[in-house]
Amino acid sequence: MTYSYTQISQYLTCPRRYRHRYLDGWQDKDTRAAMLFGRAFEQALRAYFLREDHAAALFHEWAALQDQSLHYSSGDNWDRMLQQGIQLLDRFCQDDRIRIQQPRRNLQIKFINRVSEHNDFVAYVDAIGMVDGTRCLIEWKTTSSRYPEEPAGLLALDPQLVCYSWMTGISEVAQIVFVRKRLVEVQYLRTTITAEQRNEFGALAADTIRRIESAEFLPHSGIRFPQNPCSTCPYVGLCLRRQDLVANLVRRPGAENLGWLDELVY
Repeated sequence: MTYSYTQISQYLTCPRRYRHRYLDGWQDKDTRAAMLFGRAFEQALRAYFLREDHAAALFHEWAALQDQSLHYSSGDNWDRMLQQGIQLLDRFCQDDRIRIQQPRRNLQIKFINRVSEHNDFVAYVDAIGMVDGTRCLIEWKTTSSRYPEEPAGLLALDPQLVCYSWMTGISEVAQIVFVRKRLVEVQYLRTTITAEQRNEFGALAADTIRRIESAEFLPHSGIRFPQNPCSTCPYVGLCLRRQDLVANLVRRPGAENLGWLDELVY
């Protein structure tokens, strides 16, 4: 069995959510404009480091989604997001703070770790390169608001960066945050992940995999205001057994038929 950070984080958020996604086969449709724009922007970054026309790459990738029924955040639309993307690429080029040697090798790098006799852990790291002269594991992020930088050391608690540091053995990590706002901004955030943190994540991953393979899928109900993760979970309709709330889900062919799910008709 092959596991990933996404699977581990889904299970830790709510084991029942993991079951809906990975065992029952339900998937959220890719209609969030911000998420799809982030993917298109990563292709533009790849073109930049390959010394290709990065603006044209962004337009090509984003134009393929122009006629789709996407869900835009308040104030966003296709044209505005494209304009912000071009401005961010220009700012990134002007900053010129990142070097990636052999970009075909050091962009979107696949790492695999054996975690037990029958299980592997896989991760796709955005890039490995030099940030302000320091060799770092790099993660790209696109967002509509700045990432917090206080208190100092906050970035070192990011579980995905800890996971990637554990997978690669690289202690120096960086998040390059492309902020889509009225005046665009690029944040260059760096931190160090300790060996203790990497060991702790390895133990967490092993324990989580053990619970998954033991079929421990008790729900973690999130209905506690003002923090209410259930309200934003794409699978809340399944837990509430409400057909009207699962319209944005599709089910993977060949998924398990488990219990009451057979009663839903689509």
